[in-house]
Amino acid sequence: MARARTAARKLLQDAGRPGAEVSVLFTDDSGIHTLNRDWRGVDRPTDVLSWAQEEEAPPKGEEREDALGDVVISLDTARRQAESRGWALDEEVALLLVHGILHLLGHEDETEAGAETMRRIETDVLGRPLEKVEAG
Repeated sequence: MARARTAARKLLQDAGRPGAEVSVLFTDDSGIHTLNRDWRGVDRPTDVLSWAQEEEAPPKGEEREDALGDVVISLDTARRQAESRGWALDEEVALLLVHGILHLLGHEDETEAGAETMRRIETDVLGRPLEKVEAG
């Protein structure tokens, strides 16, 4: 998971949060399914979930909490997605971790503009174009 760690550090540095903490949990489809159902009301597994520590970013100039939040990644789904894309599991985990951290930093992918912004940042951080594949 060295690739994911390196990508996360680069993203946090680029975002001006080099000392920020992110808790990462690797689980299986069953574990992420339970979390997705219980916390989001979506009764299926997914690839990545994230929960921010802060509801809103603090106003400019105010101190920030060092803990950004939590990212949960299903290694079962990550393996399937990596195989379907023809790349290593480490690359897929890096993409999913970057994607989860972007949500912790306040980015959204519910709109086309938000999704495009996230894809651009993912490409910048990971060094090549990558598409987010939805689980399910």
